[in-house]
Amino acid sequence: MMETGFNIPDNHPRAASMRIRERLIEGEERSVVTKAGLFAHGRGEAFDYLIGEASMPAALSAARAAAASLLLASHPVISVNGNVAALVPEAAVELSQLSGAPLEVNLFYRTRKRELAVRDALLTAGATAVLGLGPKTATIPELFSERRIVDPEGIYKADVVVVPLEDGDRTEALKRIGKFVITIDLNPLSRTAQTADITIVDNITRAIPNIVGAIRALRPCGAGTQRSVARGFDNRRNLSEALIFIRDRLTALAGGRG
Repeated sequence: MMETGFNIPDNHPRAASMRIRERLIEGEERSVVTKAGLFAHGRGEAFDYLIGEASMPAALSAARAAAASLLLASHPVISVNGNVAALVPEAAVELSQLSGAPLEVNLFYRTRKRELAVRDALLTAGATAVLGLGPKTATIPELFSERRIVDPEGIYKADVVVVPLEDGDRTEALKRIGKFVITIDLNPLSRTAQTADITIVDNITRAIPNIVGAIRALRPCGAGTQRSVARGFDNRRNLSEALIFIRDRLTALAGGRG
């Protein structure tokens, strides 16, 4: 197994990005991540360059709205795929513990080996229970990939579902059956980003900790403040702000001001 961060100097200008790549390679070797997941990360990394590899103001606003929505939810659930389990297992567990949202394994490329590998990554990171692997299953209507298989005590009955690094088909299907969907997607133009109720345009390695921080800040404020934050969020406007941020940053870089 490849050691994470092997031979990457701390002062290398791409050190953080390269360590993320190493975690994904290690995850692929453990069957947590698929080869398709490696390609998906490369696509997301390209968008991360566009935003400057830092959380935009729009992303911070979306993370705060996500935190408020999780605190107000009756039955929130966090969906976990291979890339999430490889990149941010500890942060996902912390988010689950703070929000009361159980973790559920949900995979496009589903095999029993991968299910168990993702579960084990979460348990190693401190999770005490993981949904999505029991003999009882439910199905999301009008969805035909393996992601249609969900836990009857998890995503199936959830009111709020966090679907980081998601595919558009399932987001659309979840919306059709009345779920409130929170997603993390570095591409503000993707179907997932455009369909979700809250889209955090950010790298998941920053977005999950940002939600955790926002939950810690909002919890003492009470339901009134939390409802105000959630109701004041407009995903369409937030996506526009993300695109304007990218446009302005690229304009500045093109003019030598970056």
